[in-house]
Amino acid sequence: MSSEPQWPRPWYSVLWAPWRMSYITSVASSGRELCFLCEAPRVGDDRKALIVFRGRTVFAILNKYPYNVGHLMIAPYRHVPSLEDLSDEELMEALRLLKASIEALREVYRPQGFNVGANIGDAAGAGVPGHVHIHVVPRWNGDSNYITVVGGTKVISQSLEETYDLLRPALERAARKHGLTGQ
Repeated sequence: MSSEPQWPRPWYSVLWAPWRMSYITSVASSGRELCFLCEAPRVGDDRKALIVFRGRTVFAILNKYPYNVGHLMIAPYRHVPSLEDLSDEELMEALRLLKASIEALREVYRPQGFNVGANIGDAAGAGVPGHVHIHVVPRWNGDSNYITVVGGTKVISQSLEETYDLLRPALERAARKHGLTGQ
């Protein structure tokens, strides 16, 4: 049995993502790498940008390519590469927003656990190595089902727009409870 890939590949082993080309060409034509965490707050439409909460120094945004439903990220408005580059105010607000995010996700989705973390630097797998952010991923027992294990494909069962509409009001309530004021 050969370890080399068999060509042509069967139709079911191809993942189509034609909407990615607009991003690829915009980065290539701009001559610089875009930072979506810097761009999102400037969009002017939080729903379109997927920003579910704006604080004074940090914001929460849905991950456009989520690992699970409700996967969000907390980021400072400032473009800084690591947690130690945050001011005390940014760090404290990020942690309070993390607490509120977990509370809101529990209310809306009833997860059985969470993955929370920051990938700092290329070697750690940071998708945006220049702009630190904290991932909050709700988890359920058995959320890695047969299609994930056998097919290497993750199924997300809710649109980002539906997630936004459910999560934003819950996060706003939780944020107020924890003393965070939105913009």
